Amino acid sequence: MDWRYFAQQMASLARALLAQETVDATLERITQAATELVEGCDEAGILVLKGRKVTSLAPTDQLVIDSDRLQERLGEGPCFDAARPGQEERVFRIADFTEQTPRWPAFGPQAHELGVGSMMGFLLYTDDEELGALNIYSHKPGAFGESSETAGWLLASHAAVALSGTRSHAQMEEAVATRHLIGEAMGILMGSRRLTEDEAFDVMRRYSQDNNIKLREVARQITERGSI
Repeated sequence: MDWRYFAQQMASLARALLAQETVDATLERITQAATELVEGCDEAGILVLKGRKVTSLAPTDQLVIDSDRLQERLGEGPCFDAARPGQEERVFRIADFTEQTPRWPAFGPQAHELGVGSMMGFLLYTDDEELGALNIYSHKPGAFGESSETAGWLLASHAAVALSGTRSHAQMEEAVATRHLIGEAMGILMGSRRLTEDEAFDVMRRYSQDNNIKLREVARQITERGSI
């Protein structure tokens, strides 16, 4: 591994990422860089796991999507393993898919049938319900060594920052939408029941608590039905 060349390319990548106009374009540049800069990497993609639902971001090839869907269908694989509570591993490396993979007995053979020879995964974030990972694939067994892992980690750090920005933006948009929805619902209650703003909100809050329904869902029901 020519680390001087790698450092120069990473510096160029950092500037290129700042120039991207969208998060999708940023992530696509990262996965493309993985195929160019990580020794042994043929394809790459970013997997987001929410509960048991998988989303593939910036895949460089259909192989990446097929592998992600396979993990979702089986409920088994490196990313599902990483999402389990108490899991502390941040890097997963499956060196050779032509050999048995006792840890993932169903995923291993079927991933090999897809054309995966070896694989690395780098956790980008994990919380109670959601996980993100940068996954790197090779068609050849034994393609990844220590230098590949180090290079992958450096790229994963860029992906983590980009995804963090995406999540923060999405959370902000959701918060604004929820606030507008609750305000609309309060207006309906104020008009139909002759309530003050505080009284309308209190009615919604109590209904939410008594029925174990999120306040946003209560507001949605009111706007659709005209009442609780």
